[in-house]
Amino acid sequence: MSKKLIIVESPAKAKTIKNFLGRDYDVVASKGHIRDLPKTSFGIKIEDDKFIPQYRVTKDHQSIAKELKEKAKKAETVYIATDEDREGEAIGYHIANVIGKKPEELPRIVFHEITKTAIKNALNNPRKLDLNRVNAQQARRLLDRIVGYKLSPLLNKKIQKGLSAGRVQSAALKLVVDREREIREFKPQEYWSIEGIFKKKEGSLIKYNGKKLEKFDIKTKDEAESIVNELKPLEYTVSKIEKKKTKIKSPAPFMTSTLQQVASSELGFSPRKTMQIAQKLYEGVKTPVGETGIITYMRTDSLNIAKEAQEAAVKFIKENIGENYAEPKTYKTKSSAAQEAHEAIRPVDVRLTPEDLKNYLSKDELKLYTLIYNRFLASQMKDAQYETQNIYLTNEKGEFKISGKKLVFDGFYKVYGKPSADELLPEFSEGEKLKPEDIKATQHFTKPPERYTEASLIKKLESLGIGRPSTYAPTITLLQNRNYVEVKEKKLHPTEIAFNVIETLERYFPNIVDANFTANMEEMLDKIAVGKKEWQEMLKEFYGPFMQLIDKGYKEIPSQKIAKPIDETCPQCGAPLVIRKGRFGEFIACSSYPKCKYTRPIEEKEEKKVDVKCDKCGADMVVKRGKNGEFLACSNYPECKNTKPLNEPEVLEDVKCPECGGDIVKRKSRRGEFYGCSNYPECNFISKYRPTNEKCPECGYIMAKRTYRGKEVLECIKCKTRKEI
Repeated sequence: MSKKLIIVESPAKAKTIKNFLGRDYDVVASKGHIRDLPKTSFGIKIEDDKFIPQYRVTKDHQSIAKELKEKAKKAETVYIATDEDREGEAIGYHIANVIGKKPEELPRIVFHEITKTAIKNALNNPRKLDLNRVNAQQARRLLDRIVGYKLSPLLNKKIQKGLSAGRVQSAALKLVVDREREIREFKPQEYWSIEGIFKKKEGSLIKYNGKKLEKFDIKTKDEAESIVNELKPLEYTVSKIEKKKTKIKSPAPFMTSTLQQVASSELGFSPRKTMQIAQKLYEGVKTPVGETGIITYMRTDSLNIAKEAQEAAVKFIKENIGENYAEPKTYKTKSSAAQEAHEAIRPVDVRLTPEDLKNYLSKDELKLYTLIYNRFLASQMKDAQYETQNIYLTNEKGEFKISGKKLVFDGFYKVYGKPSADELLPEFSEGEKLKPEDIKATQHFTKPPERYTEASLIKKLESLGIGRPSTYAPTITLLQNRNYVEVKEKKLHPTEIAFNVIETLERYFPNIVDANFTANMEEMLDKIAVGKKEWQEMLKEFYGPFMQLIDKGYKEIPSQKIAKPIDETCPQCGAPLVIRKGRFGEFIACSSYPKCKYTRPIEEKEEKKVDVKCDKCGADMVVKRGKNGEFLACSNYPECKNTKPLNEPEVLEDVKCPECGGDIVKRKSRRGEFYGCSNYPECNFISKYRPTNEKCPECGYIMAKRTYRGKEVLECIKCKTRKEI
């Protein structure tokens, strides 16, 4: 008996769907892209201004292709059930070609969630593959192949080996490099503020001599002290008391970019990790009701919510949180190009709470599900309300403003996040006269812009229209893998080679690193997806001018490769040896490369001795270089393999370990800097952020200083309670 065949990408997805359907259905996975451009050649044939992709079944998919062909021949009907974005549409198109079917004739089913109801509904309402969306993805793939395969070899030839360039990658890298340039060129500007204390509450001087004070009006210590001395002895009158209600709006549900940003700041997840976990939650996990998907599709730039899901959320909020908390809301995506999917990221069934799943999900899966679940509930809850109060204290010389606030309705805060603490004010009455308990001047300096984090770079890319939901995480991962950026304390630091690459691209290929150009290309792809532009025409418009710049680059870009000769010959061919620069620093190589490929590390002949003895054998230590930088190693290697950091770790002088009283030191690992006890391994105290002596108001443990949602806060190392600095 022939079965109906459903083809998906992921084995996990296949397994979940198979559990929902009877014996009449067979569900198999293509395991991603079954067909692609070849890895070892350009893979695009250009004839009569037409770009013909030379697709191949990849080596690791040949057995899968054979299996799909055999099953498709026997099947009564073949359904394409790949993901609902453009990439999924293109994968479905390639599957159809591989199994010998006409793509436009195969039934295509789509669903935003992998549940029994959604799958049954999709099977009852199939559509056809959208060839416009296929062509949009095909155009993106060919466009990126043209840039990568034509520009990367030029960079390798003119700068150094191992470099790459890409349409989205290079525009993203320029943002990181530009931010570093701003930081390097930044010159701090001094300014002063004046604060007055009345009834033990501090207020800011907002007017002086009848003029409203701006940020940089008080520039020096002398000016500030003169104002303080003038204002301190005077009496002030409460001239106005201002009260008003303010609202904090409930947050929109997650889309891909905001999920990656919040998971980074709240959970410390990298964008790549977030998407890997979200994929599992979407494709299916064990739950109290069986194996099923528990979130909707996670690559989306839409904020739409299905009516049924909204109604279910409102009902759940009324029954479990309070009748007064529910408020159905709709949200609009800011991006005009948001059409990759139909819904925001939300839980499939709001009745399936994080508490219900705590014994079924891994620790990280539960964290991400809880984040998505609470955010969705919060999006359908009323705004939080504060009562704010401003007190103005005035005389003929100056005016101070004291502000306070009180939470009067917690709204969405009931399930999502903690409201900021109340700042209650003592009683003041209009006309009341009083003298300040103190007036003081505070010095400030402007700060350089913050380096991008992975989350803030994604936010910037999204705001500029660079890339799409599926590209954010891979782009950032690629920048790190290519050694263009390093992550230190969660901040993206461009390497020197990144500056070299961007400077070359800015001069000779300005469009490739121009954010507007890259965003316009995305808009063109969006037009192709809805049938408003022909994909071959777009490639033709790009290819001619781009190849002219490539040819010009080979002729005009000066070589930046450094080959310093040394007084030594190659032991293999006798040619002179030179020092070259590579991806991990300088090394010694044969000058006749590529005919002779002899290389060796510089350390082999040039070891720098230091006045440090090996604490294991007593021999001199020498400086060596590894992939993580310089370190000390015993000169008796390989007999003695002792190593130690080149520089002793920084000791925090003002804080002691809360566990054993030992010193706290700043250390480095592959994941960045962290703080730990000097008595490790006897003491396992560790903190991602700089510890302080401040005690947590909830549990009494010490708190650490960190940046949270753009603000400096103190966070308890143990219970994660936060308070503003």
